[in-house]
Amino acid sequence: MERMAFKMHLNEGQKEEYKKRHAEIWPELKLLLKESGISEYSIFLDEETNTLFAFQKVSGEGGSQELGKTEIVQKWWKYMADIMKTNPDNSPVSVGLEEVFYME
Repeated sequence: MERMAFKMHLNEGQKEEYKKRHAEIWPELKLLLKESGISEYSIFLDEETNTLFAFQKVSGEGGSQELGKTEIVQKWWKYMADIMKTNPDNSPVSVGLEEVFYME
């Protein structure tokens, strides 16, 4: 199982809305993530910089950012685009992070 991490940017003042939307994550999106081999998916917020830090374990072909061709993920991206920095296709601006330390 691979561990993946990436960062994104939340627009100023959108913390509560971001938390609300994720608390109500669509069941079909959650199912897609699980069926794609994604588990232990966590997102943390650095409130000083509005940087979101995401971590997930992946046993499939790639992480959640690789599911962008699916209709449900494109719909989610559009739903989230008003509260995050996004690319022209509504995908969140996302930067992969290199693991430099791991302790079991």
